[in-house]
Amino acid sequence: MANAIRFYQTGGPEVLRYETVDIGDPGPGQARVRHSFVALNFIDIYFRTGRYPAALPSGLGSDAVGVVEAVGPGVTDVKPGDRVGYLLGPQGAYSDVRVMPADVLIPLPDGVSDSTASTLMMKGMTAQYLFRQVYPLKGGETILYHAAAGGVGLVACQWAKALGVTMIGTVSTDEKAEIAMAHGCAHVIVTSREDIAKRVREITDGKGVPVVYDSVGKDTLMASLDSLQPRGSLVSNGTTSGPVVVDSTLLAVKGSIWLTRPAMIHYATPRSHMLDMARELFDLVLAGKIRGEPGQTFALADAAQAHAALESRQTTGATVLVP
Repeated sequence: MANAIRFYQTGGPEVLRYETVDIGDPGPGQARVRHSFVALNFIDIYFRTGRYPAALPSGLGSDAVGVVEAVGPGVTDVKPGDRVGYLLGPQGAYSDVRVMPADVLIPLPDGVSDSTASTLMMKGMTAQYLFRQVYPLKGGETILYHAAAGGVGLVACQWAKALGVTMIGTVSTDEKAEIAMAHGCAHVIVTSREDIAKRVREITDGKGVPVVYDSVGKDTLMASLDSLQPRGSLVSNGTTSGPVVVDSTLLAVKGSIWLTRPAMIHYATPRSHMLDMARELFDLVLAGKIRGEPGQTFALADAAQAHAALESRQTTGATVLVP
């Protein structure tokens, strides 16, 4: 038996239920993992609200860390007692223990605590594929990154600094600006009182930036386009304010802009690729160049409260649930 969050209809945080569920023993290719921390990601809200489809009733969450309790036949990559994390696989991470595919489990290196890993599985791997694969940064660039004080944003601040990249980050408050700069963001734009594109042009002496990483979506689309150099790239890696709808003619008018909407699954598979991404991330953690600890902690039973806090932008950095 396990304690888990499930939902039977889409809607607000109130649809989340804390229940006891049967889990059973792992079958072929599976492992049973007891969680120490479960990470909260904005994509979880998309599933809860129905923006992303889920077969109901459904579990929730795809990002957690813990210890392998048992493995099924044919599993050789992990064994009982291994500390692991994961960010792929079926929904259901909002639980204290679960049975899941073993091939998505990533061994955690000594020297990286469970609490640190819980803030970096999805968020750190997202920064990896954005900065190292979608638009590979080599160092020396000036970039624009939206939501710089969010969970992924604070990792991005540190990764940019480690690469020698000048990061311009957007935040909603002065308090969040201080946090982003403390994590390595070179310039911060407070969107509640500053014009994003105007400030980017001022910082770059009118040139604009070669790439914008935009997880906000609808509300920042035009500012992102207006901040780019001709033939620049808009990486639309989230839609927290609503979907991005673009007439292709606008991309030409704004300077022959490249637009991509990447998804983790296409960059973190096959398994060997996922492990390489994790290795690069954890090497930076062990070198002291990236650090991560939860900004907010909620009990698993209080997942609805955690969702409400994330949606209302009351959170800073990573939010985790503790079973």
